[in-house]
Amino acid sequence: MKRALITGGTRGIGLACVKRFSEAGYLVTALYSRGEEDAKEAKRLCPAAEFVRADVAKEREVAAVFEALPSLDVLVNNAGVSLFAQVQDTSWEQWERLMAVNAGGAFLCTKYAVKKMLRGGEGAIVNVSSVWGETGGSCESAYSASKGAVIAFTKALAKELAPSHITVNCVSPGAIDTQMNERLSEEERKALESEIPLGRFGKAGEVAELIYQITLQKYLTGQDIALNGGYWM
Repeated sequence: MKRALITGGTRGIGLACVKRFSEAGYLVTALYSRGEEDAKEAKRLCPAAEFVRADVAKEREVAAVFEALPSLDVLVNNAGVSLFAQVQDTSWEQWERLMAVNAGGAFLCTKYAVKKMLRGGEGAIVNVSSVWGETGGSCESAYSASKGAVIAFTKALAKELAPSHITVNCVSPGAIDTQMNERLSEEERKALESEIPLGRFGKAGEVAELIYQITLQKYLTGQDIALNGGYWM
């Protein structure tokens, strides 16, 4: 049976991925760093999956998780934190945390996942970036930088791992109806929807389905795929 590890797996896109891969028959390990109530609810929704508390920005915790896995076929680097603040109001600590989780977490999990995939002779890695990683977002410069790093990491890694039959791709969602966008007022939400050609926010399940389908493609690698309803083309 194939195995998948999904970070940030108790809410939003991550939880939707846990559901999709579980439905496809994968043994799923889902990581989360906080929110025991979210983890409890996620376990109720996906009883076959294993939920493990680990901070993807801490190498010791990441290493321990991967050492416990006998094999790995798919890695989804979804864990992320956001920040809405002008650059002059952003602290160095906030910048470091964004980079450590969003970019550093993808690096650490990939580092240890690749060791497992090399033994298996193939694998698929999908990183989750953001439309702001592609275009930059006003008042989200630190977040945009961290997500832009994920896209660059994806492209470089795809070249590095192609000879080992490990594909590496990236999905950059636009406005998705998850907890991360709950800070938007109703007026702000409607304004944003009016800028999206398809006229609505995306659904976490739609992102999860795309991620799952990407892992099935053996000739697709090094790509950043925008899923944003046409918001940016």
